[in-house]
Amino acid sequence: MRSGSREALGELYRAHADAVFALAYRLTGSREDAEDVLQDVFVGLSHALASYTERGRFESWLKRVTARTALMRMRSRRRRREDPIDPLAESSAVVRQGDADAASAHVVDRLAMQTALGRLPQSLRAVFLLREVEGYAHDEIGDLLGISARASATRLSRAWSLLRKELTA
Repeated sequence: MRSGSREALGELYRAHADAVFALAYRLTGSREDAEDVLQDVFVGLSHALASYTERGRFESWLKRVTARTALMRMRSRRRRREDPIDPLAESSAVVRQGDADAASAHVVDRLAMQTALGRLPQSLRAVFLLREVEGYAHDEIGDLLGISARASATRLSRAWSLLRKELTA
């Protein structure tokens, strides 16, 4: 894996591309940006593997690399004052006969949550997604975002407060 051979990198891509894209999409809110992050992560992977110390799971390390890459992309976009187009993601709900009402409610809930998340300031959305979706601890989020663990906890609290207001409105 560390050799950076095309075959090894191809296997890593096949095994992890979906998870990398999903995390990048959740963090950036843009399919185009997520595709760019996916490409950036795997293009630079052979170089990044030099810093992989094999302490912990490879998947966790790859998620940290992905989160950092996505966050750098969002910072760059802010500096250029680009506004992302925030398309609604396709729902992956499977609709079975008799379950149409439940599936419809699920789709509506997902769309409402996605819309509410899209309206959060990027700094709050990043902390929310890293903590609540990806399961990072506040100290890990702080390291990724360059903030303190306390600031991460505060941002998470603010994110939840804004989401509650948005979803009850």
